[in-house]
Amino acid sequence: MTNPRKKIMTKAYLEERVKHLEDVERFIIDGLEMATSLGDFQNNISKLSDVSTLLEETKIRVQRLIPFVSVAFFLVEEGNSEFIIKYIDSEKYRSYIQTEVDILIDCGTFAWALREKRPIIVPTRDDNELLLHIMATTNRVRGMCVVLLPKDHKCLLDTSLSFLSTVLLNSANAIESFELYETIREINSTLERIDNYRTLFAAAPDGVEVLDTVGNIIDSNDSQIILLGYPKEYLLGSHSSNYFSENSRKAFAGNHLLLRQKGYWEGEVELVTSRGEKFSVWRKEKAIYGEMQKFLGSIVYNRDITERKRTADALIRSEHLYRTIFENTGNANVLLREDTKIILVNSEFEKLSGYAKEEIEGKKNWIEFFDEDDLTRMMQYHHLRRMDSSAAPRKYECKFRDRYGNIKDIAISVDMIPCTKESVASLHDITERKQAEKTLQESQRRLADIIEFLPDATFIINKDGEIIAWNRAMEAITGIKKVNMLGKGDYEYALPFYGERRPILIDLALHPDKEREKQYTSIQRVGDILFGESFTPNLPPGDIHLSGTASVLRDEKGDITAAIECIRDNTERKKLEEHLKRAEKMESLGTLAGGVAHDLNNVLGVLVGYSELIREELPVNSILRNYADNSLQSSMKAAAIIQDLLTLARRGVCVSEVVDLNRLVSDYLVSPEFEKLKSYHPNVIVSTVLEDGLLNIKGSPIHLGKTIMNLVSNASESISGHGEVTIRTANCYLDKPVRGYETMQEGDYVLLIVSDTGMGISANDLGKIFEPFYTKKVMGRSGTGLGLAVVWGTVMDHNGYIDVESEEGKGTTFTLYFPMTREEPAKIEKVKPTATYRGNGESILVVDDVKEQRELATNMLARLGYRVTTVAGGEEAVEYIKNNKVDLILLDMIMDPGIDGMETFRRIKEINSGQKAIIVSGFSETNRVRKTQEMGAGVFVRKPYVMEKIGLAVRNELDRK
Repeated sequence: MTNPRKKIMTKAYLEERVKHLEDVERFIIDGLEMATSLGDFQNNISKLSDVSTLLEETKIRVQRLIPFVSVAFFLVEEGNSEFIIKYIDSEKYRSYIQTEVDILIDCGTFAWALREKRPIIVPTRDDNELLLHIMATTNRVRGMCVVLLPKDHKCLLDTSLSFLSTVLLNSANAIESFELYETIREINSTLERIDNYRTLFAAAPDGVEVLDTVGNIIDSNDSQIILLGYPKEYLLGSHSSNYFSENSRKAFAGNHLLLRQKGYWEGEVELVTSRGEKFSVWRKEKAIYGEMQKFLGSIVYNRDITERKRTADALIRSEHLYRTIFENTGNANVLLREDTKIILVNSEFEKLSGYAKEEIEGKKNWIEFFDEDDLTRMMQYHHLRRMDSSAAPRKYECKFRDRYGNIKDIAISVDMIPCTKESVASLHDITERKQAEKTLQESQRRLADIIEFLPDATFIINKDGEIIAWNRAMEAITGIKKVNMLGKGDYEYALPFYGERRPILIDLALHPDKEREKQYTSIQRVGDILFGESFTPNLPPGDIHLSGTASVLRDEKGDITAAIECIRDNTERKKLEEHLKRAEKMESLGTLAGGVAHDLNNVLGVLVGYSELIREELPVNSILRNYADNSLQSSMKAAAIIQDLLTLARRGVCVSEVVDLNRLVSDYLVSPEFEKLKSYHPNVIVSTVLEDGLLNIKGSPIHLGKTIMNLVSNASESISGHGEVTIRTANCYLDKPVRGYETMQEGDYVLLIVSDTGMGISANDLGKIFEPFYTKKVMGRSGTGLGLAVVWGTVMDHNGYIDVESEEGKGTTFTLYFPMTREEPAKIEKVKPTATYRGNGESILVVDDVKEQRELATNMLARLGYRVTTVAGGEEAVEYIKNNKVDLILLDMIMDPGIDGMETFRRIKEINSGQKAIIVSGFSETNRVRKTQEMGAGVFVRKPYVMEKIGLAVRNELDRK
């Protein structure tokens, strides 16, 4: 039975619980109603005289949220940032709350409460509790609400504290709005007393801002809006320093303090626009005062000085640049007045003349340093140039006398400064050069005969870069005669090679320069000898690769007098080296690809074989048979991709059939693959020029057909928009090596030429196009990325050659050379019925290291009527044959680990010399396959297994006598 007393107690508890929930619900509803009226704070701000009304309203709302003994509002005092009680609901607790807050400030708890930005409850000294909550807007802290809680208060609801945060946020916004309104009102009152202020403010060409006491923008003219790029409503209320760069923002506080102390401040400031662009302004700030000299804010003028600074900086840089050039040309430089008075010299002229600057500038005359004859000639030239700048030489040689009476040979260059009566002269001491030239002339005569008949192109320059020798081999390589080169300087010798005047290897021997050495393909220095290699674009046909050896020549004192360079044409050697490197790299990549293809073939063979077995078990009209057909077709396509890898590995082509290349081209042009290519490139025309009577070649139709497909696909892909791809075939006789090959077999060849009008191939890319997976074609549309690698591998496996010509923007031509054959194509055999290769219960041993391959071979051969046994390796096969006899062994050629097919068959032959076997592998025939056949093994069958192929091979070998 139910206990009546317990039932009454439960009812009373539930009624009390319902009442509590109703009270909570009523409190939340009241809080929400209060939240909807939060905007009432600011309705009558313009009519308030101080903030006490706002704080009284805030107290009433706080009282509705939480119980308290007393509440006080501490606001931040303008100017000193101290917290002052601006409102307390009971004077009785003023001293108590002030004392407790002072203690909290001293111990850091007050600052912690400011940082937390949420309600914080802290104990007092007499075990009461204070609730602290910051009053802040998004811009600044306005104050702190301090609530003295009752001793017996219960836990405050989270909703009460959330509403409290909202009330205090809105109160802080209202206080800020009131203070801003008061500031604007006072500033406007003050500015209205200034005549035409508003007109001047609006029309000022500079950016003008009106700021409050802490730097917030309360007004801005159109010019300032344009300068910063922000709308006016965005600027108003934000702090002026928000638009300063980081460095300028750091100085704002100090500058603002100066403004308040002195009433005025100006200086350069860097501003940042809305687009993040920095610019400089000259900023002038003037304090605004109200009655009783109360600081109300400031008015700011911002003048954009970006262009002025740029001009000033450019002028300073220009003056510094020209002074640096004047001082550091390496020559003695002089600035002259029309009366030949020297007004400026550099340190090199001090060295040349022996005088100090202060002894020369404004004191010495130009004519003091020259002999009369040289001075007369110099003045004549100067006079002629005044009349016509081209009438006299500006460079010549003469004698110069220093302060000690020493006569020096100098090279002098004089130029008049336009629009002035001043001239600048540059003097270079050539005394040592003159002496060296005399010594050099004798040695040159002795050396000239030797140099003239050197087999390498050789030339010599003196220390001034003038050509003093140019031998016959140099004439041959450049096409320029010696008579046209001797005496030439200013890097004239670089023109035949590079088409421009520039330092080359011989100059680096005279004047080492690490940066210029980087322009050479390779460069190395041993003592005075410098060796380098480089392509020379100006020698026809533009891709000549030269190697050069340069060295300085010294006199008997060991001083450098000249430099010599010997040049050799290494173009063909370089091409052969590159061809060899590419071949080695392709071989290495091929080995890797072959290993991958072998593993894939084992996996794929299972898919192909079982797809065929499943297909044979299903009725002709079964939908499952269609599924099996699709699986078989997809597997065969995957097998074709593996064959690409095998071609790359040079293990996939078995050259055995006579092929008509014209027929392969024609078959491709009616294939589904070609139709698909045309759909991708509708604006590309593919045409053919096939030679009548084309000779046959011997090879693999599958791989040759894929070569045609890859070349045409690549050509079409290179054309953007309209263009043409042309396929040509031709007979030719080769009696010299194709470009890039050192040797070749002389004889008749069949050419396959595929050319296009596409974008061409850059010189940097041309050496990489045959690398596997190197492609710039459209992803997802153009195959596996092995296209040209397969082409290269196919050509190599057919003992052919390949040549590529390309010019960027004009197109590319691939020319493939295949050795011809006089044999005729074999007749195509028809598919044989299954009955012709069925078994009669003969025993077969399958040897394969892959379990799935063994199971597949077992299923196929069992279906054909054979008794099948399997082993997983060569060693197991040998042990099995020791105790059992089989009619035929199906022997995998490559097994890992353990012995391979050749070694397995050799050991079995020692046990049973008449044992029959056929060989299978994922690769084509290798030397070990052929050696195994020489030992007595039968035909070679390539995986993946196909029932007809494996059935015929087994039947023929069993029937062979």
